[in-house]
Amino acid sequence: MAQVDAVIGQRLRSDVALVDQIGHYIVHAGGKRMRPKLVLLFANALGQERPERFELAAVVEFIHTATLLHDDVVDESSLRRGKPTANALFGNAASVLVGDFLYSRAFQMMVSVGRMRVLEVLAEATNVIAEGEVLQLMNMHDPDITVENYLRVIRFKTAKLFEASARLGAVLADAPPVVEEACAAYGRALGTAFQLIDDVLDYEGDAHELGKNIGDDLREGKTTLPLLIAMERASPEQRDLMRHAIQHGELEKLPDIVAIVRATGALESTRDVARAEARQASECLELLPANKWTKSLLEFAVQSVERHS
Repeated sequence: MAQVDAVIGQRLRSDVALVDQIGHYIVHAGGKRMRPKLVLLFANALGQERPERFELAAVVEFIHTATLLHDDVVDESSLRRGKPTANALFGNAASVLVGDFLYSRAFQMMVSVGRMRVLEVLAEATNVIAEGEVLQLMNMHDPDITVENYLRVIRFKTAKLFEASARLGAVLADAPPVVEEACAAYGRALGTAFQLIDDVLDYEGDAHELGKNIGDDLREGKTTLPLLIAMERASPEQRDLMRHAIQHGELEKLPDIVAIVRATGALESTRDVARAEARQASECLELLPANKWTKSLLEFAVQSVERHS
């Protein structure tokens, strides 16, 4: 990861001062670097140690960072990872444009690897992520979305880049198609589990530990799985209260809604769904060689659902 960070620092450089400033601010704002780690872990697990893995690990972090810049503008977020968002500090226009810079720089970097399959994987991923963003926008303030539609947004918006990151490790190792698909399935399930826990933490976590404002999902009108489960189990009066809050993005009743979500067991039920996804991810590793990297991937799946930040 130190070598990945070195690549990120080198590739972030721009003669345009504001690009340089915002790019460094958000990339070095303390992210978990989960997607780059997947590239490295799968490449290493499959015996691939070429330096291109560092370049591609940096590419997926740039793509992820670009989506964060755009997300925070769309969501009007003010806090991420415990720090003010880039749009809160530098304005919406600068954030969107620097996000575009990071996307285009990522494509420059992936072209430099010189492998068409890499381009195919990442071009498809960025397209699906964009579709996921639009799907989520369409679902805003809708208390009647189905669990199926909610999970579809997660698969597109969050899990797709996890999937692509895991697949890239297999592509670099020239793994056979069945192994490549197993790696991709691991990433898809892990990314789904990761987002499910993020949705739990929006009602369960501590703002300081979590690094964002509690209740942001409700403020933005996002109907996540904890809310869907709680509405299914709540009394008619409680359900009406939650529906009204989702439709209007109101936080005045947040303490009441958090109490309902917790009392109905919706948070633990959502964690159970996430644990099932993590188990599915672990099962995908059966086709990989038994080594310390594969063991780390097994541990990664467990950690993704037992975290509290």
